[in-house]
Amino acid sequence: MGTTLNDTPSANRVHIAFFGKMNSGKSSLINALAGQEISIVSDIGGTTTDPVKKPMEIHGIGPCVLVDTAGFDDNGTLGESRVELAKRAAAQADLAVVVCTDDDLAEEKRWADYLASRDTPVIFVMNKSDALADAQQLAALIKAELGKEPLAVSAKTGSGVETLKQELIKNAPGREAERFITGDLLDEEDLVLLVMPQDIQAPKGRLILPQVQTLRELLDKKCLVMSVTTDKLPQALSVLAKPPKLIITDSQAYKTVYEKKPEESRLTSFSTLFAAYKGDIGYYVESAKVIDALTPQDKVLIAECCTHAPLAEDIGREKLPRLLRKKAGEALTVDIVSGTDFPKDLSPYRLVIQCGACMFNRKYVMARVDQAKAQQTPMTNYGVAIAHINGILDQVEIANL
Repeated sequence: MGTTLNDTPSANRVHIAFFGKMNSGKSSLINALAGQEISIVSDIGGTTTDPVKKPMEIHGIGPCVLVDTAGFDDNGTLGESRVELAKRAAAQADLAVVVCTDDDLAEEKRWADYLASRDTPVIFVMNKSDALADAQQLAALIKAELGKEPLAVSAKTGSGVETLKQELIKNAPGREAERFITGDLLDEEDLVLLVMPQDIQAPKGRLILPQVQTLRELLDKKCLVMSVTTDKLPQALSVLAKPPKLIITDSQAYKTVYEKKPEESRLTSFSTLFAAYKGDIGYYVESAKVIDALTPQDKVLIAECCTHAPLAEDIGREKLPRLLRKKAGEALTVDIVSGTDFPKDLSPYRLVIQCGACMFNRKYVMARVDQAKAQQTPMTNYGVAIAHINGILDQVEIANL
C-alpha cells in the first residue's frame, strides 16, 4: 500500500495557525481553504475550544497543518484555558493568519506583535468582507494600525480565498523537511549501522518515530544501512566487510555501543541528531555541564513531547532520573511534564532536559529554548545529557545543519 498524505508526521508539516476574535470566521475560513468541514461553524461564541488541527497539502507549500484556535477574546468559564491553548498554538506556528472583523484592533495587534517577535510571518485577513458596511474604511484602519494591507476575504462566497492561498504560499517558510537529520555526517553509499533496542516502549510491529524518520532519510541519501538490536551488535560488526562510517544508537545504549564499536566508526544517537535538527545543539551541549554540579537540593525538569502512558523502564521517567540521582544524590527532585505542558516559570529548576522532540516542529522547540535562555535556565536534551553522564559527549558526532 502506498504512503498516504496523512502519513507525513505533523512535526514535519508547515503549521499555519488562524487567530482572531470569537465569531470572526476563522473556522469558516479554514473550511473554505480545505474544501471540507473541518471546524464546527456556529454563531454561538466560544464554539472552538481546543485548537482543531487538519493535516492537508497545499500545492506550493507541501504537507501542512491548518490550526483553528479559540477566540482570543473568549471570556467564558473556560476562556482563560482556551486562550492559553491558543498561545501554545502561536508558539508552534510557522505561519499565522490574523482575522480582523471590526475597528477594535488592540488584541489583534498584541497577538501580531507576539508572532512577529517569534519571526513568524503574519497575514492579516478582513473576513466577511461581503457583509461589512465599510470594508474600505476598515482596510485602511488595519493598514494604519497593524502596518500591513489586509486581504479581503469571504469564506461564505469564496471571494478572496484563492488569493489567501497564494499569499500563504508566498509567505510560507522553508519546510523543516529540507533540513537533514544527519546533516553533513554522511554521503551516498556510506555504510551506517543503526542500533535500535526494541523494548516495551516501542509498540510491537512498529519502530519509534525518530528511527523511522532517520532510516527514511538515510535511504533517500542512498546510504547503505544495516539495523540491529543492541544484543546483536557484535554479530553485526563481525559480518560487515568494513567498519560502518557512522553508528546511530538509541541514547540509552550509548555506553554499551561506545565500548564495542570499532575505533574508526563515528558514533551518535537518534536523540543527539534530533537535538541539532529540532533545537539549539550548542546550548544543549553547554547546558549539559550543569549535570556535574547538581546537588541533592536542586530540581530538574524533564520535558517529554509524547503523552504516552509510561511503561516500565521508561527512559524519561525512570532511566534518566536514575542516572541523574546516581550522580547528584537520591534526594534530587525530578519533575516530569509531557505534551505541551511546560511551566511558564523555569526559575525553580537548575536544569531542563527536553526529549528528542520528534513530535514537535522546530518552531515550538525553539520557543522553549528561547524561554529557557530568557530565564537563564540551562536546557539540554536526552541524548546530550546521557552522553555527558557517560563521559563520551566529546566523542559523539554532532551534525552540522
